Formats: sequence, structure tokens, C-alpha cells
Amino acid sequence: MNELKSVLIWTLAFLFFGQYATAAEVSKTEISEGEKLERQMWADFKAKKWVEVESKIASDFQSVHEDGVRDREAEIKLIKGLNVGEYTLNNFKVTQNGPAIIVTYTASVQEIIAGENLDKQSERLSVWIKTDKGWQWITHANLVPLKN
Repeated sequence: MNELKSVLIWTLAFLFFGQYATAAEVSKTEISEGEKLERQMWADFKAKKWVEVESKIASDFQSVHEDGVRDREAEIKLIKGLNVGEYTLNNFKVTQNGPAIIVTYTASVQEIIAGENLDKQSERLSVWIKTDKGWQWITHANLVPLKN
């Protein structure tokens, strides 16, 4: 668990403090892997494949959304409460450093949360870590753009 936390902390520091010199842009194959992981997770959300979703979320998972921070259990509760409509994922950028794949992208999604129909676009950040169980989703950020 400490190794996962160390990777998460290092990855977030890398992203937020601009230390891109040590991480290489990943090859087309690896880009496909990071994008594939995100696209599959979204497909599972929409299809309500909860067993598959939960099996891909690391025990030390953390997320941040406009309404606060969540751990694994709280994120699963949020996801199960989503009613995802049509969505578009684009502007993918994927990098890899060691056992971590960092994916940023733009999501345009129609979803119903707490009975409210939302149609929004936001920037997303996910980190996936390679484990004995395969790729695990360890962190996610849903960043709503600032209004001018």
C-alpha cells in the first residue's frame, strides 16, 4: 500500500509542478492502453457493470470533484448513482512513468445526478497503476472549467 501511495504522490507532484523532463511521452501502443482503460471504464459506467467497475478501482483510490474529495467507497457510491447518457471523450494525452499511466482528457457528458439533468464538459485526470491484479484506477480528478 505504501508503494501505491508513493506512486500517487510522485505522479501528482509530477503533474502539478511541471516536472515533465523525466517522463517520456508514451508510444502509440501505450497511448492506446491508457485511452482504452478510460474508454472501457466509461462504457462500464454507462452499462452499469458494477462488478467490472469495482474490480478496477484500487483499494487506496482517491478522487476530487467540484464538491470535494472521495475515497474508494464514496467514489463507487457516486458512480452507482450516475445515469450516464451520451458522452464524448476527446483530447487525450497519455504519459507513463514506471508502473503508472497518467491520462488527461476532455469529457462531454449528459448525466443525471441526484435527479438533476446535467450536460457538461470538463477536463479529467486519471492515474492507473500496474499491479498484480492488472491495471487499477488509483486516482481521478473532475475539473470543471472556470467561468470568465
